[in-house]
Amino acid sequence: MTLDDEIVSGHLQELRRGTVVVACLATLRTPGYGYALLETLGRAGFGVDANTLYPLLRRLEKQGLLTSEWNTDESRPRKFYRTSAAGEAVLTTLRADWHALDAAISDLG
Repeated sequence: MTLDDEIVSGHLQELRRGTVVVACLATLRTPGYGYALLETLGRAGFGVDANTLYPLLRRLEKQGLLTSEWNTDESRPRKFYRTSAAGEAVLTTLRADWHALDAAISDLG
């Protein structure tokens, strides 16, 4: 990897970090568990590591943006997450700001 590749890679990682929050809040409008979310995000182009995703889910839950419940119907209990009403409000705000930023960047040339 060249120096230019390293620089671009670092900036791309920084850019994507915030978008994972938006992607999680949008995806978890339908309840899901961590591993399935990892797969869904990966298919959508958000290559996020489990060591990054699970702490993020806990942080969003602590902030009240996600709710969770344990499903013990199967042999292995799974924690399902869902976007809360507060999470929906934050998602709406983040998406609006994303679109405004995209338009502003496009206007710059």
